[in-house]
Amino acid sequence: MTKIPKNLQTIESHVLDLQRLHPSASGDFTSLLNDISFAAKVVSRDVTKAGLVEDLLGATGQENVQGEVIQKLDEFANNVFLKCLGRRGQVCIMGSEELADPVFADTSQGTGKYIVVFDPLDGSSNIDANVSVGTIFGIWKRKSQLAHVNQDDLLQPGSEMVAAGYIIYGSSTMFVYTAGSGVHGFTLDPGIGEFLLSHENIMTPFTGKIYSVNEAYEPRWSPRVREVLRQLKYGRDSKKSTRRDAPTDGAGMSSRYIGSLVADFHRNLLYGGVYLYPPTTEYPKGKLRLMCEAAPLAMIVENAGGYASDGSGSILDIVPEDLHMRVPLYIGSRGDALWIEKMLGEDPAAL
Repeated sequence: MTKIPKNLQTIESHVLDLQRLHPSASGDFTSLLNDISFAAKVVSRDVTKAGLVEDLLGATGQENVQGEVIQKLDEFANNVFLKCLGRRGQVCIMGSEELADPVFADTSQGTGKYIVVFDPLDGSSNIDANVSVGTIFGIWKRKSQLAHVNQDDLLQPGSEMVAAGYIIYGSSTMFVYTAGSGVHGFTLDPGIGEFLLSHENIMTPFTGKIYSVNEAYEPRWSPRVREVLRQLKYGRDSKKSTRRDAPTDGAGMSSRYIGSLVADFHRNLLYGGVYLYPPTTEYPKGKLRLMCEAAPLAMIVENAGGYASDGSGSILDIVPEDLHMRVPLYIGSRGDALWIEKMLGEDPAAL
């Protein structure tokens, strides 16, 4: 006999429950989350059969605004999200990692209250190897009158976000989001085609035992970042460590690095740990995009009890200079991320 899932609450009903806490709500936010979850189902369907369907794997032969090769699934996912989010008029501006300029949507059939910025398929270069990939999104409210929406409405700090989330396409497809009242995860039941509540009120540990970073870039890091890595790796009691206040004892933390931001972040969110993408000689201001990657994940981790830093302060406090602004990122368990920020802010002579 088929077992009934332990929780039959869908993401749609969960958002409706939140809406009831705000009697003046118009329903636009609820319908927007529904559109994002529908787009995620479409992308999930094609990601899971990418090896079977012709023309879904491999590169398009073109480059995006960052100079990165566009994968065929990147292009597909980007088009799905643009089409799904632009059809009911709740969104006035859409920004995508894959597009150089923001898209000013048709709001004639709606209120145009919201701005959505997204990375349609993070980690897509790994898709041919069947590695987990994901979608990241952040949602802001416009500040101007609808007839005067402009770049100022788009370029808001993460602290102004009303919601953020990600979808991870792995052994199962999971939708994780926050609207400022906890972080909640929903797993897609392919039999009924619905995201069902599976992880309610996710809280990340204050400190973790995992660090995630591409150590191949170590020669391109500053001496401060190298010292941080040594402390994470060896712990404060190691003879290779000179500091007395590293976050772990003994053998230090374990290295776990997938190379897909969503996958690394998701694991550390659940188990505890910290993800690092420091500046390099090639990317002295950082590589990850503030609006479509760092800020949305920062909102999620902070609502789960964690912290996200650029090495000098909170990611959520940074006002973007443009849609594709890059930043360093240290994100995860609050104690670990704050310790890294403290280490990076100290006098180099102290290291």
